[in-house]
Amino acid sequence: MAPKWRELADRLAERIRSGEYAPGQQLPHIRDLVESGKGSKSTVHAAYKALEAEGLVISSRGHGTIVRPQTPLKRIGIERYDKAKWRDGDEVAFIADRVASGRSYRRNEQTQTVSRVPAPAAVAAAHGIPEGSDVYARARLVKEGEQPTHTLTSYYRPEHVEGTRIVDPTPGPAGRGGGFRVLYDAGYEIDHMREELFARVATPEEAKLLMLPAGEPVVELHRTTYTADGTVVEYAIGVHAASRFSWAYDFKVPDSAKKPEEQQP
Repeated sequence: MAPKWRELADRLAERIRSGEYAPGQQLPHIRDLVESGKGSKSTVHAAYKALEAEGLVISSRGHGTIVRPQTPLKRIGIERYDKAKWRDGDEVAFIADRVASGRSYRRNEQTQTVSRVPAPAAVAAAHGIPEGSDVYARARLVKEGEQPTHTLTSYYRPEHVEGTRIVDPTPGPAGRGGGFRVLYDAGYEIDHMREELFARVATPEEAKLLMLPAGEPVVELHRTTYTADGTVVEYAIGVHAASRFSWAYDFKVPDSAKKPEEQQP
């Protein structure tokens, strides 16, 4: 026979899956379930912790226990960096994801701190500079409403960004078109980039910052951005809550057997 907390968790899970408790809806307070005879305080608490571990709910201080939204943001790949979005308009990358997902956004849902720091080994290697050299670190926390979705820290060589809006910590993107537009205006037009993705367990600090439920993994992104002549103008590391994004890449399949003149433009 299953323990009482498990039976309660299963009943609540069924109500969540059937839609009786909708995404974003708060579950009853523990004391209300206790008073209605659903179990002791420890039983209800254990049931809620089980639902959280199974990814069905999110619990946070001050917000109670709510049903986790099941529709993740679409983190589009190549299209989010389309030059027409940021060079000619104001659709920076995180906004492009919201637009593609049919979700609302506010520019100040991205906040940042900017500091001049010694380059860690990975940053130095990407930029081709000695480890410990000065770089600017622009660390962003991005939210959807009150819910954090991811962090992104971009590292720049001082000679590329000194005196630009990139080193301004004002909340929101670095002016119209964001950081890529700032680089473009400074004479560093981005041409191509490399992204690497790694899934891993969140650190305690990341779990707290991103308001992650117990056991939820994160997806770590490493992005290296180049100009046409191969100069690295940004190296970025992002940490994304795994359940809050779906990742999509649409690209032309290469054929390296073709001669250069046979390749499509």
